Amino acid sequence: MAYTNTNVAPSLTQRFAGLRKQIADAAAKRRVYRNTVNELSALTNRELADLGISRSMIRSIATEAAYGN
Repeated sequence: MAYTNTNVAPSLTQRFAGLRKQIADAAAKRRVYRNTVNELSALTNRELADLGISRSMIRSIATEAAYGN
C-alpha cells in the first residue's frame, strides 16, 4: 500500500499574509487596551466608584478587555 504525504509547506506569500494578520490582530488588541485605559482614566473617582472600580484596577480591566486574561 502506498502512502502520500499531503503536507505542503506554506509559500512565502502565505507566510507573509499570516505575519501581516498577526501584526494586525496585535495592533487591534493594543488599540482596545489603549482606548479602555483612556476612557476609564478620564472618569472621576466618583464615577469609577459608582461602577465599582478603583483607579488601580484600570490597567487590569483594560488587559482583560483586550487580551482576555
